[in-house]
Parts: sequence; structure tokens; C-alpha cells
Amino acid sequence: MNSMSARALAVARPVIQGLTILNILYAVCIALLLGATFVMPGWMERALGIDLVSKYPLVPLGLRAIVVIGLIGAAIVHTILRRLLAIVDTVRGGDPFIVQNAQRLDAIAWSVVALEVLRMIVMAIAAAVWEPGRLDSFSFAPWLAVLMLFVLSGVFAHGARMRADLEGTV
Repeated sequence: MNSMSARALAVARPVIQGLTILNILYAVCIALLLGATFVMPGWMERALGIDLVSKYPLVPLGLRAIVVIGLIGAAIVHTILRRLLAIVDTVRGGDPFIVQNAQRLDAIAWSVVALEVLRMIVMAIAAAVWEPGRLDSFSFAPWLAVLMLFVLSGVFAHGARMRADLEGTV
């Protein structure tokens, strides 16, 4: 491992832990936001400084749906961060090519797919509620990341099989 990789690996654990804390804070804030929409109806529209409800009557329902999707997204990100931390720990321990890491990478890939589907649902809600006909934000990057994660999962699974074969021959 070169010095740059060693430094990145040393920083990875605290960064992931910090991101986990920020994600939990985000989820708490989003949950409070959702609760506020029921306790103080209309405050969100007033906070935006415009009267969206008179022009778009479904805005409150759409905003609540998007907030719920934000909570689901935060839960998915939390599972991604936990799995990523487990992978980093195995790399730091010198034993990354294990079946569990391949399974973790598979799960992370599916989680990224779920996040991208949630993003598309948010875009559809926005188009239905206040931006009719606007569904133009497709991005290839998340789908390339999913493909890369599945390939890496295969690499880790193959490495684990090779290691098991090697241990069986010694």
C-alpha cells in the first residue's frame, strides 16, 4: 500500500463516523420538519416566502411526501455508512477479501439504486404537485456508481474464493 492509500485509509474511519453523525442529525431535523407540518400547517409555505398553496393546492401534501422520502433516504444512507465502515475496518485489519465484504458491496450497490429511485420519486412528486412536465434531471453518475459497486463486489467475491482455495491447498 502506498503512502497516499495509507493516509486515505487512516482518515476514512473518522470521516465515515462523522458522516454518520451528520446523517443522524439530518434525520432528526427532517423528522422535526415533518412533525411541524402537522402542528403548524402552512408554515413551510410562509417560510419559503410565497403563497404556493393558492396556486398549487397539493403543495403541502407533496412537501410532506418529500420529507418522508428524506427520512427513508437517511435510513438507507445510514446502512451504507455502516457497511462502508465495516469494509474499511477489514481493510485496516489487512483482511479485505472476505465474502462478507462482497455481500456488503452488493448491499451498498442496491442501496444506491434505492436512493436513485427515491430521487426519481421526488422529481415525479415535484412535477405532479408544482412543476408540471418537468422530469429532466436524469444523471448517469449514480448508475455508473452502481455498476462499479457490483463489479467491485465481484472482485471481492473472487478474491475471497481465491484466498479460500489457497488456504485449502497449503
